[in-house]
Amino acid sequence: MLNNPLEKYSGLPAFEAIRPEHVEPAVATVLADARERVAKLGNEEPTTVDWAVELERITDAVHRVWGPVVHLNAVLSSPELRAAYNECLPLITEFGTELAQNRELHAGFVALEKCVDPDSAIERQLITHALRDFRLAGVALDDDKRRRFADLAQELAQLQATFEQNLMDATDDFQHHAMDKPEVAGLPKDLLERARRAAEDNELDGWLLALDPPTYISVQTHAESEDLRRLYYEAWVTRASDQGPHADRWDNGSLIDQILELRHEASRLLGFNSYAEFSLATKMASMPSEVLKFLENLAVKSKPVAQRELDELTAFAGRELKPWDLAYFAERLKQDRFALADDELRPYFPLPRVLEGMFRVAETLFDVRLTERHDVATWHPDARFFDVDTSDAGVIGGVFVDLYARPNKRGGAWMDECIIRANLAGLEQQPVAYLVCNFNPPGESQPSLLTHNDVVTLFHEFGHSLHHLLTEIDFPSLSGINGVPWDAVELPSQFFENYAWLPEVLPWISGHVDTGKPLPSEKFETLNDSRTFLAGLAMVRQLELALFDFRLHDSYDPDEGTRVEDVLSAVRNEVAVMLPPAFNRFSCTFSHIFGGGYAAGYYSYKWAEVLAADAFSAFASNGSFDAETAASFRRSILAAGGSRDTMDAFTEFRGRAPSLEPLLRQSGIAPDSEVA
Repeated sequence: MLNNPLEKYSGLPAFEAIRPEHVEPAVATVLADARERVAKLGNEEPTTVDWAVELERITDAVHRVWGPVVHLNAVLSSPELRAAYNECLPLITEFGTELAQNRELHAGFVALEKCVDPDSAIERQLITHALRDFRLAGVALDDDKRRRFADLAQELAQLQATFEQNLMDATDDFQHHAMDKPEVAGLPKDLLERARRAAEDNELDGWLLALDPPTYISVQTHAESEDLRRLYYEAWVTRASDQGPHADRWDNGSLIDQILELRHEASRLLGFNSYAEFSLATKMASMPSEVLKFLENLAVKSKPVAQRELDELTAFAGRELKPWDLAYFAERLKQDRFALADDELRPYFPLPRVLEGMFRVAETLFDVRLTERHDVATWHPDARFFDVDTSDAGVIGGVFVDLYARPNKRGGAWMDECIIRANLAGLEQQPVAYLVCNFNPPGESQPSLLTHNDVVTLFHEFGHSLHHLLTEIDFPSLSGINGVPWDAVELPSQFFENYAWLPEVLPWISGHVDTGKPLPSEKFETLNDSRTFLAGLAMVRQLELALFDFRLHDSYDPDEGTRVEDVLSAVRNEVAVMLPPAFNRFSCTFSHIFGGGYAAGYYSYKWAEVLAADAFSAFASNGSFDAETAASFRRSILAAGGSRDTMDAFTEFRGRAPSLEPLLRQSGIAPDSEVA
């Protein structure tokens, strides 16, 4: 196909020109070229790291074609694009497995390991990671087992993609038409206005409510009607399952069974006892017992706190609470205790002001400035592009920002790589990130207004973006988040969240939508006082997810089947303080582990939170914007990417191994005297 925009291997993707019909030809072309180059490379004798550089160039070329397709399928999916994605996903997966199982390339890295200077730490890390990845792809297996491993990789890729697509379809398909004002009483004005316009567009009276994340959260938090809260709770926790309003239509239950079975088989082929063991081969934690001990220790400390919080919430409500009551009465109790409400805070956090202030934090800490460009093509009118520059190096990269919920867009918030930094012969490029959220869209006459939780989410994803953008590593496979253990990749994002809570940052990120005045200092003090409000309940919920994920993958036995609900029930009985109703099918919505990259790794959020809280405690001691501390954090953590051992990097920054103490203090789980 002439002038295929996906075959543009330099500069920013031509999003304005990419169409579904471009995907298959571009993928076919780049893979054919890649296979030819790989074959040539396999016949060469490596004597310097330049041999490995060619493989970096090959894999980056494939990413430059496939990356925009993956991104568009997440943010602007359509039946035609989804079909093209699903058609080409097996081709991409097959090539990736071929590469990872290529014995000639493996032999080349073995030879290269012997001739690279022992003092060339980054080059040796590149080789170490490559040899590990060859091993984990089954390069040493006999031919039959190698082929079976490749087949398993193909099947898993498609099953996981289908899991995500089922969830997106189930979410997009649900709508609730409300006709009476009492039914929507308590909902925020901007949500009601959006729902009114949606009803009008469908030639209906009243309000047409969707199931996007902002709507769901608003209903659970603010709807005075318990019936509406229950309706939305059930719709949310039964998406893509055998229960709820669309029972069996997009049921992920059978996919979970297949995914777990295939993961276990693949792990056993490589000599691991479980997929959990396989997962830890690329993480900081060394063995399943270490992860389980970490999570169970946190649970022991957290559950009594969570139970006290639930008892307090129940007493405040004056009746037994159901799961769909928790967020509603939590918000009421927060208002009662702190005189603080989301609706009261939203006008103080208009998105343009929050973005401007967040960028100022990054500039003050790390000498990076973000400047919007209007000449860059994007995939949707909501998406924007910013150049990123520093005073000493000029423009060092860029970031696409897409922040509003809409149909055919994956839920949640994330950062992904558009372009990966490289500074190699024949491949020089600056990093570019995608920063994606699902906030309430702007109204007809005002910008998007954020809750403070939204602000924290935005800071979190921007922390990931800084990790990607401020890397100083020249090899793409070690640049930014690449090569970083998955249980450490959340460190920069969770670290950066802390700046959304600082009183000195408040005037930067807040300004009333009508007056421009920042949130009054007394309100911000109250907001900070509320930071640990119901923190025990939040902690045990995350531990429930992490333990479910890890035990499910660690204890899987093909003779017993998946036992998903049994494992989840056992975990809940151990750590939860409120059990869900029988119709709850949370597992069918758990895309982090069944569709994304967190399988047997969801514990990473808590693991990295320990690192992040401890890292920020250095700033708490030295000053939130202390230049020397910020420079050390940038050098040791952000700039290093995957080029060195994460524990070594953290110890260099902190001067010691990480401690659990700062996280427990930050979360309000235990007073100083009780911290172990």
